[in-house]
Amino acid sequence: MKIQSAIAALVLGGLLTSAPAFAQNAQQSKMATCNTQATGKKGDDRKAFMKSCLSSAPVAASGPMSQQDKMKMCNTQATGKKGDDRKAFMKTCLSNKG
Repeated sequence: MKIQSAIAALVLGGLLTSAPAFAQNAQQSKMATCNTQATGKKGDDRKAFMKSCLSSAPVAASGPMSQQDKMKMCNTQATGKKGDDRKAFMKTCLSNKG
């Protein structure tokens, strides 16, 4: 009986410690994907793109976002930006696939 309890504790402990590793791998994967998509962008344009890409939620299983929904999301994220900075951000945000 003690051996079964010890085995159960080890298995449960292994499952609990692997959860943060999964989250870290998912974040690393998202970072790699965004970094690949940002190829060729520089300076503020790249910074705005990476911020948008990394903060965006995964696309729902129902399919890609409609253009109207994408415009709403990008407008919300562009709050506080003005002029060329906002224009560059909106261009990058709206051109993202998804």
